Amino acid sequence: MADRLVNLRDGRRLGLTAFGDPATERVVVFCHPAPGAGGFDPDPAVTSSWGVHLVSVDRPGYGSSTALPDDLRPSIGRWADDLGEYVEFVIEQARESGRTPLHRIGVVGWSAGGRVALALAARFPGLVDRVAVVATPAPDAEVRWIPPELARLSAELLQQPVPVAKQRLREMLRAQVPDGVPGVELLADGAADLALLDRAGLRGRLERMLQHAYDQGTVGLADDLLSYLPEEWGFDLDAVRAPTLLVYGAKDPIVPSAHGRWYRKHLPNAQPKLKVVARAGHLVVAPAWERILQHVDPQHGSRSDV
Repeated sequence: MADRLVNLRDGRRLGLTAFGDPATERVVVFCHPAPGAGGFDPDPAVTSSWGVHLVSVDRPGYGSSTALPDDLRPSIGRWADDLGEYVEFVIEQARESGRTPLHRIGVVGWSAGGRVALALAARFPGLVDRVAVVATPAPDAEVRWIPPELARLSAELLQQPVPVAKQRLREMLRAQVPDGVPGVELLADGAADLALLDRAGLRGRLERMLQHAYDQGTVGLADDLLSYLPEEWGFDLDAVRAPTLLVYGAKDPIVPSAHGRWYRKHLPNAQPKLKVVARAGHLVVAPAWERILQHVDPQHGSRSDV
């Protein structure tokens, strides 16, 4: 469960889980995958030694965060606005209390969370100074990755009233966890990921995160999927001015590095060299975590490469 609940202006609550050093002046926000929830640290040993305050936030309908009302259409921009409101609150709270000043943050997004991280940077450029995008799919129209039958379903859902589309998708997604116990195969795929699961504690951390992802059933996942069905995601990649690191797994069968190359062409401040981690699949966030923190929090930690 989340460490803390924060009330948003519209009355909804966000569930937050923190890792690392809460007294440091550097905050990094972690945007989880779909399905996912906030209680996941990619590598606790690296995080705890880095000197960073890592905050992971449940998106609406996941974990402890209030779901959107059924008649509201979910969107990536809405998820980013929730995070922006939270970060502005934390900055104001730090200013009023006289604690270590906080001005700007780093943000990391893994898989579907990468879109949210980019939207946060685009919609709140004064809050975000560094971004890392990890194993995040490009738009399907640009780099094909959604099977044709799912693409047809997506088109149907976009034409339906929002409550109807949400309910239909929730019922379909329940088939993924018929016994109510989600497995790591929802995020891990292929031999490279299976090998990574042997890393100390990774399987257990993923299982706990996925369990909390379904605390409210399939509400969060359905809204997450609906949020990126439209071609317009609610932000412009050209507006992402923060330096951006792109990280992909060389053995990722879900989101190969071609997606990262597309982002590199369309993000104005993407690092020129794509970080492709050998022998890593979709779980690349774990073995690449030190390299990711080097980018989003370069003032702390070590300087070795992955």
